[in-house]
Amino acid sequence: MGRKISRRDFLHGAAGGLVAGAAVASGCSPRGAGPPSGPVGAAGRPRDPAAHPPSRLGLRGSHEGAFEVAHQMAFEKRTDWGPALEPDAGEYDLVVVGAGVSGLAAAHFHRERHPGARVLLLENHDDFGGHARRNEFAWQGRTILGYGGSQSLEAPSDYSDVAKGLLRKIGVETRRLEDAYDQGFFRRNDLAAAIYFDRATYGTDRLVRSDLVDPSAFLPVAPSGVPVEEAIARMPLGDAARRELLRLVGGSEDRLPEHSLFREPDFLQSISYRAFLTEHLGITEPEVLGLLQDVPSGYFGHGIEAVTALEALGFGLPGLGSTSLGTFEGAIRRALSWWLEPYVFHFPDGNASVARLLVRSLVPAVAEGDGMEDVVTAAFDYAALDREGAPVRLRLGSTVVRVEHEGDPRGAERVGVTYVRAGRTERVRARRVVLACWNMIVPYLCPELPAEQKQALGSLVKIPFVYTNVLLRDWRAFHALGLALAHCPGSWHRLAMLDFPVSLGDYRFGSDPDEPVVVHLSRSVVRPGPPPREQSRLGRYELLGTSFETLEREIRTHLGGMLGAGGFDPARDIEAIAVNRWPHGYAFTPNPLFDPEYAPGEAPHEVGRRPFGRIAIANSDAAASAYLDAAIDQAWRAVEELPA
Repeated sequence: MGRKISRRDFLHGAAGGLVAGAAVASGCSPRGAGPPSGPVGAAGRPRDPAAHPPSRLGLRGSHEGAFEVAHQMAFEKRTDWGPALEPDAGEYDLVVVGAGVSGLAAAHFHRERHPGARVLLLENHDDFGGHARRNEFAWQGRTILGYGGSQSLEAPSDYSDVAKGLLRKIGVETRRLEDAYDQGFFRRNDLAAAIYFDRATYGTDRLVRSDLVDPSAFLPVAPSGVPVEEAIARMPLGDAARRELLRLVGGSEDRLPEHSLFREPDFLQSISYRAFLTEHLGITEPEVLGLLQDVPSGYFGHGIEAVTALEALGFGLPGLGSTSLGTFEGAIRRALSWWLEPYVFHFPDGNASVARLLVRSLVPAVAEGDGMEDVVTAAFDYAALDREGAPVRLRLGSTVVRVEHEGDPRGAERVGVTYVRAGRTERVRARRVVLACWNMIVPYLCPELPAEQKQALGSLVKIPFVYTNVLLRDWRAFHALGLALAHCPGSWHRLAMLDFPVSLGDYRFGSDPDEPVVVHLSRSVVRPGPPPREQSRLGRYELLGTSFETLEREIRTHLGGMLGAGGFDPARDIEAIAVNRWPHGYAFTPNPLFDPEYAPGEAPHEVGRRPFGRIAIANSDAAASAYLDAAIDQAWRAVEELPA
């Protein structure tokens, strides 16, 4: 009972235990010194984006040039790529397709088993790390960092021994990360949560400080200090919507009397939060449902019609008081605050530093240093990633189009890997292959896979996401408005927040309002209504069809409207923008509202990851879990499955 648990533990089964415990129990940092940066480059000059991908701004993530070849395979059914050159002499002991965290971890584990192994990693993007992407902003001789995807280590004490061991070997110290996070920053500056109502949707730009949705388990914000009745009165909603919202947040009558206390969690896990609101609490006003629609999407990837009522209530959405669990709401919330492992294990560039540590351990020539603190500001030499003669090579801008055994998979000794780089078709040979790419593309790379396995892999539809980083010259407007984080129900980006206040090594967070800061905006780009997989497919098409120019205009309008009352001027205060677009974002996770229960080993992600001859399959997709530790664990499993 003393073990810290993560929010995902609670949402995936711990609720019943907390209810029982609550029933029994109820029987009742100082400002960082120095600039918020490390060195920028030689003589203080910004690094050249042409040679240093993290410095590239604009549309990042799945950028132009990274996905066109793969789309030719998927949409045009192209299979002929012409004669292939063979640039590398001999054969590799291992080729890894995909240089995200799972691919990098697979290379690491294989080198542990075979210290002299010759390894090649092939990555279609212009940077390594997969979703663990780093954005660097150069500003007045400083480098200011942002994370472009994989955000934090969530509940690392609950990681497997494999994941803990890998992180320890590459130098990650979770206690040091906890200390690096200024947990008193938001309260010290009276920065609270709010809801931003935009002019285009609500007829006015209005920021309302409110604790309607408590984000404290995610971000240790200050309390709003605004009574809920007062906050609702300030919201630009109709009178009927305000009355319903007041009834929802003030509910104290059990509206599920037919379900006993200890069986209620199972029932709440069987219905959506939207059904809970409309069918059991009588909430029908479109403005109320619209206000809450996307609040859980940043964590679950979908809105209230595709998130269970239990998960939504555990996430902090209102309505717990209208259940029998509400009798113990205070005890449950106190238990959660005690048991939840704090969400503070965060590098200044998110999990990009984990990827950088893995790369530096595999290719030591890429950067100096030997610890997690110096890797944050270390200058990486991308030219060193793919040097002839090196035991481990990482080749960027290389989209694999074919992976096939040389002969019958049951007895073949070699695997051929064909890829396209800079418009040229190339081929390498390997004794083993780990496919650590997105699992949906695997059937196109290996059409010889069994039909059942290809179908399973094709069903793992990832959730489209956008992580946008905006460099501001200062955060005076946030300070003036007392704002840390805002839910934005009408805006294109549904969430806006100041970056996590992390100072590590030579890197310092801009803790003074006059200093520059990265503002993080995000959105799960799905289309509410259809089942989750179809929502994700439709959202992907929408995202790929949205230009950077459109997004930039949305960002400037959003921040101008949200922060204008605090003196913010988009033309003056926005210094740079990086939009990290992930049409294939969060790993698919089975949804209890839409997916059946499977026998052990028969779930789509389990069928899809079965080894095939000398080919094994990794990536967090193979765990149906969009977490860093899942990517590491699946890499270890895949390497263990490879033939000796």
